[in-house]
Amino acid sequence: MDNLEKSKSTPPAVADVLIIGAGPAGLTAALYAARAGRKVTVLEQLGPGGQAATTWRVDNYPGVPQVNGADLMARLHDQVRGFGVHFVSGQALGLEPGELHTVRTTEGFLSAHAVIIATGATPRRLGIPGELELRGRGVSYCATCDGAFFKGQPLAVIGGGNTALEEAEFLLRFASKIYLVHRRTEFRADRCVQGILQHPQVEVVTPYTPREIHGSETVSGLLVEERGGQACRELDVKGVFIFVGLTPQTEAFREVLTLDPAGYIVTTTDFATSVPGVFAAGDCRVNYSKQIVVAAGEGAVAAVVAERYLEKKHVK
Repeated sequence: MDNLEKSKSTPPAVADVLIIGAGPAGLTAALYAARAGRKVTVLEQLGPGGQAATTWRVDNYPGVPQVNGADLMARLHDQVRGFGVHFVSGQALGLEPGELHTVRTTEGFLSAHAVIIATGATPRRLGIPGELELRGRGVSYCATCDGAFFKGQPLAVIGGGNTALEEAEFLLRFASKIYLVHRRTEFRADRCVQGILQHPQVEVVTPYTPREIHGSETVSGLLVEERGGQACRELDVKGVFIFVGLTPQTEAFREVLTLDPAGYIVTTTDFATSVPGVFAAGDCRVNYSKQIVVAAGEGAVAAVVAERYLEKKHVK
């Protein structure tokens, strides 16, 4: 049986470890749990890789310089499949703790002795007029996914962190001009990526806040307001790319687990949640840095701690 066939085989009625999410944290957790000889099931809502798979270039993953995010996640996914991990498509809707934990999904119920939540986070929305109406018609949260649709067009990139500046650099392959809109005068991105601020095709628009995205069928402009309400400006753009942070995908666990005010799962230093036998790793958890290498490391540790938990329960 080849790796693909093993990954598509019927999952166990009760898994030793059920991992919710197939991003860097979830896949790494699956790798470590499977190598420990455990029956592992991974519940994945979309394709493997999570947000990491939408990153056009990763140049800070140790030992793998300048790799495409989708390629990096594909390698990890193939590696995990080689250990016989079972993948199930669906979305987690709720968690019912017990001697056996049960996860309610869009496709039915899954049970396991231990659960690792690695659902990650999704791009945060601005919540301004025109954003929802024009999503997919000029409003985007993924430069890799949509950049090629805007060859020779002026674009706006909103945000001041690493993601915003890195995605703006990618969009320079296509855009005639990029307006980089940030509500502060200083950018919080690492210095190594701030070189784009000096690019001749980039106009820095600070300190301005987006107020409304204009357009009927597609985006035709972006209204921004100077901090303090001193002035407004209309940017003539055909696309608006938004990178203003993340929202944790933890709504399914809100009634069961302890979350912080922003919705991130609160854990101990060994990634245990408020429910025994349920662990969390990666971007869905309260942590300091949302990076691929951090998520992968947390997934590995969560799997090791989950293994100790199973051993104490004498789960063979």
